[in-house]
Amino acid sequence: MAAQAGMVGTGHAQATADTGSQAQQAGRRNYDVPEGPLAPALRGFASAANLPLSFVPEQTEGKRTAGVRGQFTQQEALAALLAGSGLLAVRLDSGGYVLRSQPAPADPAPAADARVLPAVRVTATAERETATGPVPGYAARISATATKTDTPLIEVPQSISVIGREEMEARGAQDVMDAVRYTPGVTTSTYGPDNRGWEYILLRGFDAGVTGIYRDGLGQPAFLPTYYLTEPYGLERVEVLRGPSSMVFGKGDAGGIVNRVSKQPGERIREIEVQYGSFQRKQLAFDLGDQIGNNTDLSYRLIGVGLDSNDQDRYPDGRKLNHTRSYIAPSVRWQPNATTSLTVFGEFLRNNTAEDPYYLTQNYVRYPIKVGDHSFGQLKQTSSAIGYRFETALNDAWTLRQNFRYSQIDMARRAVWAGSLGEDQHTLSRSARTWNDPVNLTALDTSVQGKLQYGSVQHTVLLGVDYSDQKGKQRRFIGPAPDLDLFAPVYGQAVTMPTDPLSNLAQSTRQTGFYVQDQIKFGENWVATLGGRQDHVRQLTDDYLDASHTRQSDSAFSGRAGLTYLLGNGWAPYISHVTSFLPNSGVDANSEPFKPSRGKQIEVGIKFQPAGTRTLFTAAAFDLRKTNVVTYDPGTGEGRQVGRQRSRGIELEAKGELVPGLNLAAAYTWLDMKVLDSADPGEVGKIPPLVPRQSASVWLDYTLGNGLGFGGGVRYIGKRQNDESNSTFERGVTLVDAAAHYERGPWRFALNISNLADKKYNSICYHGECYEGIRRSATLTARYRWQ
Repeated sequence: MAAQAGMVGTGHAQATADTGSQAQQAGRRNYDVPEGPLAPALRGFASAANLPLSFVPEQTEGKRTAGVRGQFTQQEALAALLAGSGLLAVRLDSGGYVLRSQPAPADPAPAADARVLPAVRVTATAERETATGPVPGYAARISATATKTDTPLIEVPQSISVIGREEMEARGAQDVMDAVRYTPGVTTSTYGPDNRGWEYILLRGFDAGVTGIYRDGLGQPAFLPTYYLTEPYGLERVEVLRGPSSMVFGKGDAGGIVNRVSKQPGERIREIEVQYGSFQRKQLAFDLGDQIGNNTDLSYRLIGVGLDSNDQDRYPDGRKLNHTRSYIAPSVRWQPNATTSLTVFGEFLRNNTAEDPYYLTQNYVRYPIKVGDHSFGQLKQTSSAIGYRFETALNDAWTLRQNFRYSQIDMARRAVWAGSLGEDQHTLSRSARTWNDPVNLTALDTSVQGKLQYGSVQHTVLLGVDYSDQKGKQRRFIGPAPDLDLFAPVYGQAVTMPTDPLSNLAQSTRQTGFYVQDQIKFGENWVATLGGRQDHVRQLTDDYLDASHTRQSDSAFSGRAGLTYLLGNGWAPYISHVTSFLPNSGVDANSEPFKPSRGKQIEVGIKFQPAGTRTLFTAAAFDLRKTNVVTYDPGTGEGRQVGRQRSRGIELEAKGELVPGLNLAAAYTWLDMKVLDSADPGEVGKIPPLVPRQSASVWLDYTLGNGLGFGGGVRYIGKRQNDESNSTFERGVTLVDAAAHYERGPWRFALNISNLADKKYNSICYHGECYEGIRRSATLTARYRWQ
């Protein structure tokens, strides 16, 4: 008997399957076949299941499958793949299968030498991954960061890494730098631990801590030295797109971006978490979500965090550097049907910390003497945001999306800074400084996506416009502070609030970008990704100290062209060419405004995501160039836009579940970065500071059947230059991390230790100012989930 397959209920498929004795004997196993064209999905499944399967190309031409993921028998998985295709799997006496069109009700019965699988209901739930939802395991399959469309990672012709919530929790990540430090091409904590919460991240050697900060696809305000703070407990994913990305996001540096993806409402969750750790770290967090009422279209999510912790540093008199944080993030989603949704969200974060990461350093030797004073130094920062995400299907082919966010930062900062040593070589002069640098950003991105097909050619077309308007102010003052006797330092001295103005300006930066992208699939194997974007940037600066008003306008085109070949069985080699631009403030010696710096990259690589597994292996080689870099003549101090930098290298990454219960995250980077041209001849041919030539990491986590698990990781950070002239360097360092966890019923307990051996090292001694690396820290976490 034959029956047409179809979807029944949420996450369940009605499919054809063999209910005879052979099916009863067949064991279930995990299958993981992604959504996509039907033919390669069938071939991938047949290979993973070692199952003979015959069909002709005409049968599957133009047809797609929703994929299958979860525990199935071979027959159930095959039937679910064919759901809605109009095809039946006919079992042959040889044990293999052949595809047949579904017969009409009046059609004669199948031939006697074949049996059509009777209809059964498959009750196994398939895990459906979305671009903004949880990552099952360590290896994601889908992302929207690289293309602004839900695209399988193996079809993206550029390096992208996804770190999901499960991996972040396994490694005990306490900030975004912790989350991405096992990722290739990434250098984190370049200035050691910073209890202020600021993130220092390099991508392929270029700074991503200012222009590379994104949240849910929209930029976040950054007005040096003001950084938008991120609470990692509120994130579902962290996605690292490496290489120029202006075609997608507009202005940005050449190294790429880090996109933080927020937890979304929609599913029922009840979670409370308590942490206690080194340096008196105490944290309480909760995550609540559910439908609003019964049988409604509304759902909510509410996330909260309270933190009180000290820093690894302390003053010689024993005074500790304290850090407190409070965070709340509510969101509500309205989803009247499967094709329309509106999510409204808010976020508020208050961060109060001490402000003195500076130690006395002489001849690249760091002494245990703080140069500031706890009676004065402090940082009070609040960050808030409100916005929405809207999506609706206009018809069967076109979808409209709009993403809006308004963010703001208020920062009050004050510190005591070191001056010079007196003639006695132990009296240190000091100055007091204050910063009041508020900034806000309005960002809006509107796009329409169309799925079109002409014969065997499929198009995913994206047309959009995004707009951002950032307004920031700088009000900074300087004044004298008491001297410090290095032989007998006294802290807690009275410091007068400074009154001499250093800076008093207002600056607004407005950007409008128009972009178009087409992801073209030729048949079943070739995928071309083509895109272009035109940006217009206008910057107005009012300097109230010298009563000047400057206006600077820039216009730039950015593009991307990539080609991917889907070999089958999960293999996908690719090649791409991408560009970027980054506006520069100021004028040259001829009072001409600086042009934007430009980045361009050629990348070749291969991705391997075997069907039926939760693994992803990638390898990439790239040549990245940045031009129009502003450099300064050492003799005259004049800015000259003649700088050129080159970054080229190889990146390897492996992520996923090797065997049931054993997860892996491994990375290796070889980076050859040099200054090719500069107004300072001493920089030419040298390696920029902070950038390691090699880095490597491997993390393994194994969970036993009884809920007990262990994890461990090794990180190697290679040799790093301390200054532009490469006069000194920091040697490579190897660090070890460890974890143990136990899960039973609604409870999960975990112990995470970073830098297990308590290795002492300097992350960098930039121009003689040494920053100690992160010391050993341990954190105990207890989590309780209930229904």
